[in-house]
Amino acid sequence: MKIAFVGKGGSGKTTLSSLFIRRLAAVGLPVLAVDADINQHLGAALGMDEAAAAALPAMGAHLPLIKEHLRGSNPRIPSADKMIKTTPPGEGSRLLRVTEDNPVFDACARKVTLDEGTVRLLVTGPFTESDLGVACYHSKVGAVELCLNHLVDGRDEYVVVDMTAGSDSFASGMFTRFDMTFLVAEPTRKGVAVYRQYKEYARDFGVALHVVGNKVQDADDLAFLRSEVGDDLLTVLGHSDWVRSAERGRPRPFRALGETDAAALAALHIAADETYERRDWERYTQQMVHFHLRNAESWGNARTGVDLAAQVDPGFVLRESALTVGAPQPV
Repeated sequence: MKIAFVGKGGSGKTTLSSLFIRRLAAVGLPVLAVDADINQHLGAALGMDEAAAAALPAMGAHLPLIKEHLRGSNPRIPSADKMIKTTPPGEGSRLLRVTEDNPVFDACARKVTLDEGTVRLLVTGPFTESDLGVACYHSKVGAVELCLNHLVDGRDEYVVVDMTAGSDSFASGMFTRFDMTFLVAEPTRKGVAVYRQYKEYARDFGVALHVVGNKVQDADDLAFLRSEVGDDLLTVLGHSDWVRSAERGRPRPFRALGETDAAALAALHIAADETYERRDWERYTQQMVHFHLRNAESWGNARTGVDLAAQVDPGFVLRESALTVGAPQPV
């Protein structure tokens, strides 16, 4: 299952995504965690010290390796430098699986040991001073989008992505790559403004969306959220002593999380799991192709010097039964 956490900056989406990751790991489920936010705080939220988090390999720095691996023997992609972030898989492409070992995960993923389980963490890499004026941060998350386009996940396998803040995720088609999107909203006008933007834009693409109220202190806060987001409100969280302690560098065991917070995470888990029966791989693949053709026409063809529409394999549908095919795996 692919799960996204979105929301305005400061809403607590990184904290919520890290708690959800801990919840999944605590019940023994395999988790691939991805930090696609510009601020790159997910590693620290999962308990890594600052030095270890800063040393995580950036996916953007390994983009040539990622492209070369994923293209496999796909005859529609003659070279890795002709791939863009939206290039879809086809016959001959290599696909990724959550629990496997492969050159992409070897280069970019690192294991994070939690007090009740282990997860693999991928990070896009921070937006550095050298990027100013010469690069767009969306190009960095392109490595994540390309991997999601080639990733096959099954039931009880989780990919949890901490997305960039606000409505920036609409700059590409990555917002359609998820079975469930949890939008973290504070009980304020600014807190729900991103929800309205997300709801409006996502409506045409069938994006499954739930709102998680955060920093809810009293009945007035709860009433405000209910009046603003209606039935999309799944659950709420308030002040957490566990989170406050972790933010002060004094982490407690995950089992010590308060009952209210634990119940909220359980509600998220149930909602995410329920989307499995509604998976539509054909629509998923069609949306992938839709955004690829849009990107090809708007900038991709000019940048690569080829007609990227030719990369689309009309007979290919990404699905759980798809096998990892293509050239032999690099040794």
